[in-house]
Amino acid sequence: MQQKIIEGIINGDRRMVARAISLIEDEASEKETILSAIFPYTGKAYCLGITGAPGAGKSSLVDQLLVLLRRQGLRVGVIAVDPTSPFTGGAILGDRIRMQEHALDKAVFIRSMGTRGNLGGLSRATKDVIQILDAFGKDVVIIETVGVGQSEVDIIKYADTTVVVLTPASGDSVQTIKAGIMEIADVFVVNKADLPGADRTVSEISMMLDLGGKKRAWRPPIVRTITLDGSGVGELHRALLDHREYLTSSGRLEKAREDRVRRDIVDLIEYKVKSTIWRQVSGSAEFELLVSRIMSRETDPYAAAVQILRSINLNGLSP
Repeated sequence: MQQKIIEGIINGDRRMVARAISLIEDEASEKETILSAIFPYTGKAYCLGITGAPGAGKSSLVDQLLVLLRRQGLRVGVIAVDPTSPFTGGAILGDRIRMQEHALDKAVFIRSMGTRGNLGGLSRATKDVIQILDAFGKDVVIIETVGVGQSEVDIIKYADTTVVVLTPASGDSVQTIKAGIMEIADVFVVNKADLPGADRTVSEISMMLDLGGKKRAWRPPIVRTITLDGSGVGELHRALLDHREYLTSSGRLEKAREDRVRRDIVDLIEYKVKSTIWRQVSGSAEFELLVSRIMSRETDPYAAAVQILRSINLNGLSP
């Protein structure tokens, strides 16, 4: 079955792709074998991140972008990260409902994923699902984050181009401008631009970009959109193409992807080491004894951590 899934991903079998993503989300034992086998077929897809506050219209914007990308004949994968259901642990699927128009398009693959308690607006499986969709033959992979707060900026770890979506008259534009999320944008979108306050929001973003007086190699454009009628979406698409051209011609795209590989290796090492340590420590008599000794102030957490590390056998790490 494992080999069937691998061949299905490479040969464009949607059912096998869906099954592979489910295995990845469930941390199944087959996960690493599948990802290793498809890796030579990855590296072609361009990743576009769409992030912003809840209610900014991210899903509607993605829906409109899908129309333009399909007109170009591009194959598109969408990872829509939804809030996790407190009952099932799955995604609530609100984003997929808004993109229902593309459900029958075989060149579009939409997957809703729950955050499952992960912070940063993304699911922990996001990176691996991007690999699956890349090997599946998608030209563009769009990652739509769950509605994020001021410091949840994990999208930059995965996206080649990041779009930050804001809305006018929401009462939080000034607060958002102070936040780290504003620093990750390659393109700003002021959605619902027909509402009062759109001019002010554009001005605030522009002022923020000019703070410090330094000339930017890439100054993020500010695009106004109205997703109800598609206004401005064409301009947004042109801005995305311009940013991709800038990254490619300057060599920044290759450098960013190289840095991403370094970070992925470190993340995987940390994950494997933590998993191995926790398997050996969790529920052990030594661990519970140390907890008791800390509670009675016979030792402290720092000394306990050192003692545990000295007793850990890291030979159990997977090759």
